[in-house]
Amino acid sequence: MTDKYDVIILGGGNAGFGVSAIAHEAGKTVAFIEEWDFGGTCPNRGCTPKKFLVAAAHALHEIETASIHGISVSEPKLDWTKLIKREKDMVSHIPDAMAGLAEKRGDVYRGSARFVGPNSVEVNGTVLHGDNIVIATGSKPRPLPIPGAEHMITSDEVLSEETQPHEIVFIGGGVIAMEFSHVYARAGSKVTILEVMPRLLPRVEADAVAAVQTESERIGVIVKTGVQVKEVTQVDGKLRVAYEHDGQALTVDADRVVNGAGRVANVDTLDLDAGNVKHDRIAVEVDEYLRSTSNPSVWVCGDALVTSPQLSPVATYEGRIVGQNIVNGPTVKPDYSVIPSGIYTVPALSTVGLTEAEAQEKGLNVNVTTSDMTGWFSGKTYAETVAFSKVLVDEDEDRIVGAHMVGHHAEDLIHYFAMAMRHGIPASTLKDDMFAFPTFSSDLKSMF
Repeated sequence: MTDKYDVIILGGGNAGFGVSAIAHEAGKTVAFIEEWDFGGTCPNRGCTPKKFLVAAAHALHEIETASIHGISVSEPKLDWTKLIKREKDMVSHIPDAMAGLAEKRGDVYRGSARFVGPNSVEVNGTVLHGDNIVIATGSKPRPLPIPGAEHMITSDEVLSEETQPHEIVFIGGGVIAMEFSHVYARAGSKVTILEVMPRLLPRVEADAVAAVQTESERIGVIVKTGVQVKEVTQVDGKLRVAYEHDGQALTVDADRVVNGAGRVANVDTLDLDAGNVKHDRIAVEVDEYLRSTSNPSVWVCGDALVTSPQLSPVATYEGRIVGQNIVNGPTVKPDYSVIPSGIYTVPALSTVGLTEAEAQEKGLNVNVTTSDMTGWFSGKTYAETVAFSKVLVDEDEDRIVGAHMVGHHAEDLIHYFAMAMRHGIPASTLKDDMFAFPTFSSDLKSMF
């Protein structure tokens, strides 16, 4: 190992590996500094292990609707301990595998990094110097300024605790709360979501969120919005959440209380000031090439960059852009206009492009088609409990500018819309295309 590198990457997640792929191929010397597990949040404590729990919830949903197909099923019971052990087993190899890949691309340092100069960082007493330093430290749960917050757990514990709670409360109605609430509720837990905003998922298309909320309440999730949480206390071996709703002082007791308020950039321990990195304590200020506006040797990508969606594919995309800009000079700018994403409730909510409100704000001449597809042939065939779509077409340009779906294999079908938007395929061309029938995909042309 040396103490001088072309590229020092702070963080061993998707963003960091995106940078290293480009830098290593170009012959640059690379150092990784990772405090925890290589691979980062997504494969170890996020989207990958979560999908094992979501898959179990899907199985329970299929059993729920089995009688409609003439299938008799005795009352199912999920063994939560076995489920968590399966999830842990399926992802246990990831940190070592990703660490091995990091070692092939450069030198690996374990520990927490902090800046000690514009081109220098320190880790475990060793000072490293880099022509380029990349902040790819990911995110962490957003702290909640609530008395008793120390009693709350995060998604990390949800994915590791082998005992299923009888009652659970999510403070915050974000993605984490929505996804895990469906798993817990379908497994038999009593679930309550307390959200401070007037509605759940405020950045997502309102009608799609309403469809998911209706389904959530159908399976027993209690949703309360416009809530002010006052405190969390321990009472008789349980946790009590005191809150105010519609002018009333209320409480709810639970075995577990989860911080479901989302995540923030994990940059507060980096001593950014020592690196001459301009920030506002929440976000690092970057230019259009993802480079620090105050220190041209520093770059930011992935969840540490709070101005873009905190999604695994976006982190990899940004990492590769940073890698290209380091190797070739600042020439590549990220384009966030078409990013398909999914919220893995059961059924899932998927979205891409503009919401109806955003299209109106832009003054676009859009045709909006909203569909309840539960009555469609495919919806009835599979006894869908929710099947919703809203598609926005710019009539002046014959282009799809937004699509939002719940159910109806939304997590897969959304990519048809995304590809049409990204590659400039006219809406009329997509509508006239041929799809195998009968499939959910063949319904796409009827959605707009």
